[in-house]
Parts: sequence; structure tokens; C-alpha cells
Amino acid sequence: MSTRQTIAILTTVIIALALSTTLGGFAAPLVFAQGGNNVSIVLGASTLADKAWSPNPVNVKVGDTVTWTNDDNQAHTVTSGKGSSDPDLGKVFDSSPNFNPLLAPKQTFQHKFTTAGEVPYFCQLHPTMIGKVVMS
Repeated sequence: MSTRQTIAILTTVIIALALSTTLGGFAAPLVFAQGGNNVSIVLGASTLADKAWSPNPVNVKVGDTVTWTNDDNQAHTVTSGKGSSDPDLGKVFDSSPNFNPLLAPKQTFQHKFTTAGEVPYFCQLHPTMIGKVVMS
């Protein structure tokens, strides 16, 4: 292999590395922004009150979809409202209308938010698990 061929190959490798680093720098924030719309129901959630959801509150933009994932080892619900006596119980979203089906471990629930404001939510099985979605 000649010196010119070696230099050409090394130049190509350096350019490829530079491009991948640059593109990787742009891709990381995009992944992070999408990840901001994911909420985990954490392990042991039923005893953790407002720490049962991560993040809590979750901040999104109008038009965003939030995905809740049950990372706990027991079933839960994701229900809008401030508790079982709230007259607006489940009016914005409810993962488990009439408790059927419950959100089992590793299952997900999604809701798209179309108006600005704040929506409290909780688990109907474990009502001390409280969370909030803030839409801007």
C-alpha cells in the first residue's frame, strides 16, 4: 500500500469519526427530549406517595403524548383526578376504566395532551400514589 493510499484511508476514517461524533451530539438531545415524555411507575410505588412516578411532575408541550410504564411488580392504574371522590375522576384519562384491564407490570399506557394546564393523577388501587402532568 502506498503512502497516498494510507493517507486517503486515514483521512476517510477521521472524517467518518468526526461526522459520527457531530451527529451523535445532535442525536442525544433528541432522544432526551423524547424520554422526557416517559413516566415510570417505580418499583415499590404503592408506598412511595408522590415519589411513585418518575419524573413527577412530568412537563410536556401541548400535543405531546406521555407514556407511563409500569416498572413495579404489581398492577396499578393511571387515572386523572385528585382521588376517588373527585367529580372529574378519569375525565381526562384513565388507563383502567372500571379497573379493567389493570396496568400490569411492564405494560404501558399513553395519553396525548391537547390543551395547556395541569392535570393531577393517581392510582385508584393505591390512592396515595399521586402525580401531575404540566402542559405548556
